[in-house]
Amino acid sequence: MGWFYGNGAHMTGWGWAAMTISSVLLLALLGTILLLLVRLGSRPVDRPAERRAPEQLLGERFARGEIDEDEYRRRLDVLAERRTPAP
Repeated sequence: MGWFYGNGAHMTGWGWAAMTISSVLLLALLGTILLLLVRLGSRPVDRPAERRAPEQLLGERFARGEIDEDEYRRRLDVLAERRTPAP
């Protein structure tokens, strides 16, 4: 390597700056790619929606104020009638 320093081909300050900036940009790019791969790999699998009981859905609607107490009780009675077998 003695010939390299002997012929005046030293890297200037701009060369060092360009090398430093390009190295930082390369590391940032690799880090971003790695982060994206990790995030895509940890994404939850699409599962079918959980089936909730009709009474639970009715209770949630009542809690949100979408239906009043009379309608809640009336619909709850209808659901109870459907659950009991007819004689």
